[in-house]
Amino acid sequence: MKIFIGGPRAITVIDKNIDEGLKKIIKRNETVLVGDANGMDRAIQQFFFQHQYRDVFVYASQGKARNNVGDWPIQTIEVSDKVKGFDFYAAKDKTMAENADHGFMIWNGKSKGTLNNIINLTKQNKKVLLYYTPHKKFYMIYEMAEVEKLAAACGEDIRRLFLSLSSQKSKDITDIALEQMSLYDG
Repeated sequence: MKIFIGGPRAITVIDKNIDEGLKKIIKRNETVLVGDANGMDRAIQQFFFQHQYRDVFVYASQGKARNNVGDWPIQTIEVSDKVKGFDFYAAKDKTMAENADHGFMIWNGKSKGTLNNIINLTKQNKKVLLYYTPHKKFYMIYEMAEVEKLAAACGEDIRRLFLSLSSQKSKDITDIALEQMSLYDG
């Protein structure tokens, strides 16, 4: 099984609950998919490095890993030079969600990127074990209605962010439409 693990850049320390969750991943021998950002990605990498766990893949936009603590294989995600900012890194995260069987997200109730990862996994009918840091509790997310309730509980700004992120048209749909159009070209 492949698990996409992620969280916000604003969180840099793994508490005892996250530690226990990560140890269970090692015990189950799961393949870990993790990003290259500072914050939680780096903390997760450090955890697996300290535990000498090798079944880790670091995903990096354009193959340039900002962090690769354990010198694990890098999964290069090609992104158009025109794509900048949030969307540049979200492309890597979207691929991790697609490649994973399920997710383990650490969320502070604020991070746009982590919320987007939860949405991407849930849209693909993949369960998400969510560690919600303000409550220091785990929640299992199975469907979008649960993500929406969680976002609404975080306040109006996060609810609006959820609505914006969850309603975005998938680029994959556009790509398929373009491919179908090309079938009719001379």
